[in-house]
Amino acid sequence: MKAAEIIKLEAYFKRIFNDNLVIKARPAKDDSAEVYLGDEFIGIVFRDDEDGDLSYNFSMAILDVDLDD
Repeated sequence: MKAAEIIKLEAYFKRIFNDNLVIKARPAKDDSAEVYLGDEFIGIVFRDDEDGDLSYNFSMAILDVDLDD
């Protein structure tokens, strides 16, 4: 993803979810970026430009062991 996209997405994520969210470019990928809460990796946001309609999809895996606090 381009830097301008990441800046816009990060501002949106901070406004909607949490001010501590950070979005970082992925070194070998140009269609996605990594999402962090502070220093903890929490998911990936994918750029979807299929059929000329641009959208972004956020994917977050939740491990069973993380549910047992």
